Amino acid sequence: MKRLEGKISLITGAAQGIGLATALKFAREGATVIVCDVKQTAVDEAVQQCQALGAQAAGFVMDVTQRDMVDAVVGQVLTRFGRIDVLVNNAGITQDARLQRMTLEQFDRVIDVNLRGVFHCAQAVADIMVEQKAGVILNASSVVGIYGNFGQTNYAATKFGVIGFTKTWSRELGPKGVRVNAVAPGFIATPILSTIPEKVIEEMEHRVPLRRLGQPEEIANVYAFLASDEASYINGAVIEVSGGMSV
Repeated sequence: MKRLEGKISLITGAAQGIGLATALKFAREGATVIVCDVKQTAVDEAVQQCQALGAQAAGFVMDVTQRDMVDAVVGQVLTRFGRIDVLVNNAGITQDARLQRMTLEQFDRVIDVNLRGVFHCAQAVADIMVEQKAGVILNASSVVGIYGNFGQTNYAATKFGVIGFTKTWSRELGPKGVRVNAVAPGFIATPILSTIPEKVIEEMEHRVPLRRLGQPEEIANVYAFLASDEASYINGAVIEVSGGMSV
């Protein structure tokens, strides 16, 4: 039996990078995959890829910063599938600048997507999962949220904040059958790195004991484990998946 057989799983930012890899991994593991992202064409393509793997899948255009949109999508999923078993809060952005040069717009936009968006989605599904007496919420943090990073005041704050969410919600929701955990990826080879010079990529690789960047699938594998019943006693954890870069 596949480890996520029959689990209704909503994934934000699911049309590219780690989100897409997670959607496809969940599809292979038997989940019903709800693909959420901001571009219709990308959502449609991700849904088709999940369906090509034999999974049931549906897609929604959803901006996590818009609470009305989040509530509407969650409502439609509940009406159609009757439950929500897993939420993967993957959607996130970067707008980097040093403290002295960061604009308020850059700061606010990253906070809005990476922190407020996670809050919106989790709050939208929490009552459903509590009523079911079962559910899993998985939040995307980052090693940057643990150790900080040059030029990422806004991003580091959000990813540190997500850890605070995770610790708090695990205490609040754990007694009601809902597990909440976070994954903190290191340097992962996603489209977000496409503008970074090769020399900088090599420097990044050198900082990792495994001497390479991670692959999106390697993060997706951890999400799939945490979403499964195999992780039934893991709650409130922040799992670093970084090739050992913080050692």
